[in-house]
Amino acid sequence: MNIQFDVFKKYRQLILKEIEGLTLEQLHVIPDGFNNNIAWNVAHLVVTQQLLNYKLSGLNCLCPDDLIENFKKGTVPTVTFTEEEFEEVLELFTGLPDTFIEDYSAGIFENFTTYSTSAGLDLNSIEDAITFNNFHEGLHYATIKCLKKSL
Repeated sequence: MNIQFDVFKKYRQLILKEIEGLTLEQLHVIPDGFNNNIAWNVAHLVVTQQLLNYKLSGLNCLCPDDLIENFKKGTVPTVTFTEEEFEEVLELFTGLPDTFIEDYSAGIFENFTTYSTSAGLDLNSIEDAITFNNFHEGLHYATIKCLKKSL
């Protein structure tokens, strides 16, 4: 699983590098042809990782419920973050991967509820969810790059 954890953390680093120096206004722009913005994508990645790994394992997510409600699959941007709020999202974005890896190493993911993704893949274990989450992170990394180019 170490390579999966390395990929997960690498995507987060790449995304942070992509958004470095962008203003709060730029983070919230929805360019023509898109239905979301960079800020939404970052928060969505925090939420999705938590839902795929913790919720499907019957555990509590480590991010606020309102973040989950506003940024889960099927949502569109309805929230405009303040600087302080987006900093909190970035803290989760950067900190939760290490917490997850520690939790996985501690063996807390004992149960898992099978889940069929919108990509047509069945996740049957925490390891499947980790692998799929990396795929999902890659998709949104590419989206963030396209959104940035459209600014």
